Amino acid sequence: MIDDIDEAVDWRGNPVDCGACDHQALLATGRCQIKRACVHDRYARRIDRFFDWNSGLANDYLSHPHFEVRAIAAKRADVFRLPPLLRDNEETVRWNAARRLPKRLILDLRADPHREVRIRIANLLDDAELAPMMTDTDYYVRLVVARRIAAPLLSRMMRDEEAEVRRVVARRIPENWLTGMMNDPDASVRYDIAQRLPPDLLIRLLGDEDWRVRYEVANRANVERIGDLARDADDLVREAVQARLSRPLIQETSI
Repeated sequence: MIDDIDEAVDWRGNPVDCGACDHQALLATGRCQIKRACVHDRYARRIDRFFDWNSGLANDYLSHPHFEVRAIAAKRADVFRLPPLLRDNEETVRWNAARRLPKRLILDLRADPHREVRIRIANLLDDAELAPMMTDTDYYVRLVVARRIAAPLLSRMMRDEEAEVRRVVARRIPENWLTGMMNDPDASVRYDIAQRLPPDLLIRLLGDEDWRVRYEVANRANVERIGDLARDADDLVREAVQARLSRPLIQETSI
């Protein structure tokens, strides 16, 4: 069986020559196969299959000139051989080494020059380990941090420059911090805050410029204080207020 790509070319673009390979014994026993499992092929799936069949050889290829070989070998090599790969020139190699190493050894990659590495590192770390990444230059790194770091540590991200990050923060911060984000410049953030505010504080958003926020006020704020919204410019907001005002007070209180 061969792969869909019907060629066997090495990473330099030259045809793979089984006759010149050091793994003649493997070829003879079927543990490597042209166009299917070959460490010299430039096709990553074939390199991966070679190490899947011959994981004991991974250590021998951690300094191979082709980065795909180094990266795939790093997934199966002995762990104690991986730390030098954290300084590899290729981000794929660095990441494949980092994912198998203890956290204490990969902390320097929080400042890796490649965003994909930092994103993946952020997915591995927790709480205090993530704190230096709260001000990362890449918004998606900060987004991952906002999702993972302990909620009591999110105060520094309440004023993040990216609205999507602040939305995550708004959904996770402790309830007693919510008022600190009620005046966020982004309506979607304010709406997330409004959904979490208790009724007695929600009324402070009665004059918000976004109809979704006012609709939340109309539906949940203390009923005796929402009368002004009966004249709201938005039909849904007015209807919500009118529906609540028409209910018997005892029914509204039980809700």
